[in-house]
Amino acid sequence: MPDNVLEVKNLNANYITHGFLGKSTIKQVLFDINFNVSQGEILGLVGESGCGKSTLSKTILGLHTDYTGEIIHYTQRPQMVFQDPKGSLNPAKTIEWIVEEPLRAYGKYGKEERKERVMEMLKRVGLGHEYADRKPRELSGGQRQRVGIAVALIQRPKFIIADEPVSALDVTIQAQILELLLELRHEFDLSYLFISHDLNVIRQMSDRVIIMHEGHFIERGTPEEVFNSPKTEYSKKLIAASLI
Repeated sequence: MPDNVLEVKNLNANYITHGFLGKSTIKQVLFDINFNVSQGEILGLVGESGCGKSTLSKTILGLHTDYTGEIIHYTQRPQMVFQDPKGSLNPAKTIEWIVEEPLRAYGKYGKEERKERVMEMLKRVGLGHEYADRKPRELSGGQRQRVGIAVALIQRPKFIIADEPVSALDVTIQAQILELLLELRHEFDLSYLFISHDLNVIRQMSDRVIIMHEGHFIERGTPEEVFNSPKTEYSKKLIAASLI
């Protein structure tokens, strides 16, 4: 059995909302979540908007801290590829500065080595050196997502959370980005938690699939098991809707 890059055990997560007259309300959004991601695996997580997918990804990466349970990382510096590359890139900075920033924060490399690594990574994600001095507003949506992938990979992580990474792109560009993610998986020995509401994308990308509904995992298995023989009524309806 491959080694795990991530284990999540008995995870429950809450949000606190402040209402009228400052009254606080606790809303539970994740319920008894258990799963693992194996080395080299793409685990697809699918569900409708609002089901808790993004809360799960933020909790795994330490961006949401109101939870109980265990989150065990077996790799260093796990990273995220965000849904909206425009919103995740500093509009005032050049592409070179943006991709280099994680290396500056890491503090391990000198200026020349950082620059060399940035140029190599931009080339690897399909952007030439001429993009280094541009700013995010000068790039297309697909090019910005390539920058987002470069930022995620520049510290050479082994585990990536891809949270709706192609939903903001048109169909042709989606296919190019998905192909790039698959190539990078093999080249860098990556594991992905790949999150989407698009069942067709999940089926195309995933080694295993989990269906999420209202904060619960309700179905899991290989793509063939989940899509050809769904066990719950919700899963059957969700899959049927994706075929229309």
